[in-house]
Amino acid sequence: MPQEIIVYTDYVCPFCLLAEEAIVQATEGLDVEIRWRPFELRPAPVPTLKVEDPYLPKVWRESVYPMAEKLGVPIKLPNISPQPRTDKAFEVFAMAEEHGLGHAYSMAALRAFFQEERDIGDLKVLADIGESVGLERQAVLDALAQGRYREQHQAAQRHAVEEARIQSVPTLIIDGEVIQGVPDPAALKRYLMERA
Repeated sequence: MPQEIIVYTDYVCPFCLLAEEAIVQATEGLDVEIRWRPFELRPAPVPTLKVEDPYLPKVWRESVYPMAEKLGVPIKLPNISPQPRTDKAFEVFAMAEEHGLGHAYSMAALRAFFQEERDIGDLKVLADIGESVGLERQAVLDALAQGRYREQHQAAQRHAVEEARIQSVPTLIIDGEVIQGVPDPAALKRYLMERA
């Protein structure tokens, strides 16, 4: 039976894309299942971040870019301001999960924002991302228009906040152990092998 790594993520957090690479490196050759879970950092009505404010460029310069270089991940600070909310992106995630495509969709959403500078708050962009991993484009648009997965996402967000007590992303949970931030691939591999 594969080990399970639960990853709480938000698609506007660059460290979540970097964590994926660290997890890929750490789990190479191991029987591991990765399960993504939503955690909106700034749910409405909390304002989202703006590229022109000093905070984002500083964090990227001091933390994101150096870590991305170390892990070999192409990434750039998207010039989309204010940053999009991610509730709709997570509604599509719920749909993707139903079809066994949650991991692929999460990766595609992160890459769309941080490598292609696409606005993941735009419903057409979300339909494109869904289609790229195997969902039917019109079905994605219909589900978003009808709010078909809204309650499911809201329940997942409540779970992250109230039950899992997530406060930051990425947060990994392995056998009940909590790892916050981007793990060191070698250390994570050792940790997984000790528990295998």
